[in-house]
Amino acid sequence: MNHRHRTHEDARAPATSPPGHARGRRRALGMLAGVVLVALNLRVAVTSLGAVLDQARADLAMSAVAASTAAALPVVCFGGVALAVPWLIRRVGAMAGLGVTVGLLLAGLLIRVAGGEITLLTGTFVACAGIAGANVLIPVIVKMEFPARVGEVTGAYSAAMSAGAAIGAAATVPAGDVLGGWRGGLAVWSVLAAAALAVWLPLTRRGAAPAEPRARTSALTRSPVAWTVTLLFATQSLLAFVVMAWLPTIYLDIGYTPGEAGTLLAVALVVGVPVYFAVPILAARMRRQGAFGVGMTAVHVAGLLGLLLRPESVPWLWALFIGVGGGVFPLTLALFSMRTRTAEDTAALSAMAQSVGYLLAAFGPFTVGLLREATGSWSVPVALLVAICVVQAALCLGAGRPRFVERGARAAVPVSDGRRRGV
Repeated sequence: MNHRHRTHEDARAPATSPPGHARGRRRALGMLAGVVLVALNLRVAVTSLGAVLDQARADLAMSAVAASTAAALPVVCFGGVALAVPWLIRRVGAMAGLGVTVGLLLAGLLIRVAGGEITLLTGTFVACAGIAGANVLIPVIVKMEFPARVGEVTGAYSAAMSAGAAIGAAATVPAGDVLGGWRGGLAVWSVLAAAALAVWLPLTRRGAAPAEPRARTSALTRSPVAWTVTLLFATQSLLAFVVMAWLPTIYLDIGYTPGEAGTLLAVALVVGVPVYFAVPILAARMRRQGAFGVGMTAVHVAGLLGLLLRPESVPWLWALFIGVGGGVFPLTLALFSMRTRTAEDTAALSAMAQSVGYLLAAFGPFTVGLLREATGSWSVPVALLVAICVVQAALCLGAGRPRFVERGARAAVPVSDGRRRGV
């Protein structure tokens, strides 16, 4: 009887392996849900503040300097704090590190509605520090957990970021009307951050990814490929922040109402949801991504020129083109993984590109505003943006070549050669 029982169990052994596979699938699905939910938070804190900044300024009697600081703080913080993320990874690992950054985001969202001007700025800094860390860490976790699905997962979390930006811009004021003012409109987003933290923390306790990276950004500072990706991140970030800061003002100067200008900005943001989802998936199926990036950049130029030369004609189309042109952002995120062999290199490249890129991008809105003030028109600022698009197109061609970043003084290794050697 015992022998027959063992034989029966042995015969069923192949059928008992799927539960392990099922557990792996459940972990992957949970990880995907956690990454997407965290990503949904990564622009809400920024666009929600922009939506009610005038209300907060009036209520708190904020100076022009304080209001400008609040508006500029996110991009400066994104660049500065990103430099510290490799240290965080070395201390606690990428998985736990993402939990720490989401906790910072939640704390900042609560702090910024709890007091006056200084509290608002402090909370904004803490929240943006958490966002900056998560910006760097999510590509690393995608590389560790989904090495064969980088394009699909990058598309999913990029689309979530775009959706979060649009939701924060559109829903904060109505939420504040229901909840008693701008503080309530901002505070409601802490619920979303708390949900992301609640989903992510159990994932960190179930075991880390196969190999937690120990990133050292300095290892890539002599890599031409790393610098090409970094500068590409800088150009697309600069264009994106200029659009978010000045596109409504351009429409206002043309003669549209504030409501119409806000709606046209929403068009540029909302179109990013499907574009951000599709771009990394398509890029992962290409050997060279340069022409893809150049094409999206050309669409961006068409939107800028249409806005300048025929602003009264199909304004929604120009906003749509500008939104499609923003697809270079998820392409660059995908390149963090596609141009690196290991999660360690992905972490180093993500930190390097986002720290340098965001700090350079911070000059964009400021410079465009000065040019508009000095010239009295949008012709020179838009011409500058078109020139930056030309630089971006050249960087797309360089970053889109199938090569890995290299450490130290080693020569860049083509992707196909790296795969052949199993590195």
